[in-house]
Amino acid sequence: MSMQPQPIPPVPEDTAAVARAAFPKGNLYLQIRDTLGSIYHDEIFASLFSRRGQPAQAPWQLALVCVMQFIENLSDRQAADAVRARIDWKYALSLPLSDPGFDYSVLSEFRDRLIAGNAEQLLLDKLLEQLREKKLLKGHKRQRTDSTHVLGAIRSLNRLETLGETFRAALNSLTVVAPDWLQNHLEVEWFERYSRRTENYRLPKLDSEREELGRTIGKDGFALLDAVYQSSTPVWLRQVPAVETLRQV
Repeated sequence: MSMQPQPIPPVPEDTAAVARAAFPKGNLYLQIRDTLGSIYHDEIFASLFSRRGQPAQAPWQLALVCVMQFIENLSDRQAADAVRARIDWKYALSLPLSDPGFDYSVLSEFRDRLIAGNAEQLLLDKLLEQLREKKLLKGHKRQRTDSTHVLGAIRSLNRLETLGETFRAALNSLTVVAPDWLQNHLEVEWFERYSRRTENYRLPKLDSEREELGRTIGKDGFALLDAVYQSSTPVWLRQVPAVETLRQV
């Protein structure tokens, strides 16, 4: 991926008009953009990208998305959906209303670049710098300035989402190829727990709750795999792709 630094564009007029109409009393992300500006700019991430190859998504936008993603406790998929669908996010990112956004995998790739280039500290350093310049940060307050907990929290959410969706995919596949067998092994709680896509509801914010959810999904996954690998179960069920993926995950 390549990157040619570009000036930060102003908020498009149509986006600004709709955002002001939708949030006449203001909104967190409108306030962030109006008070702090874009916070980041492409030049500070230039060393992470080549000057040749396919153009990358604007790094300043990806950096800001990572911050907003952390604020709202969103997975990568949820954050990418917010970029596509939410007026306040488009306002903060200087995007026109018709902008289709980007694939959620771009966020993971960007974080990998930050870590590989030892540049993850830039996310909070630049944010704190802007807060100090606007005199919004008290000098005597202690601020946590390492970005590892931000990236770690996002990674935890992505892993939970992957785990939940992998188990749900296995259930859906077995519903199609072996409905009678699944009916005999299906636990009542599974329907409520996995009837919706994992990214369609907010994952827990507390570490303890995330760990508990991970244990629950793991327990469900092992229960299903134990049933699949029983001697009385047709061997071909183990070869269902979604079941094998669940086993590997």
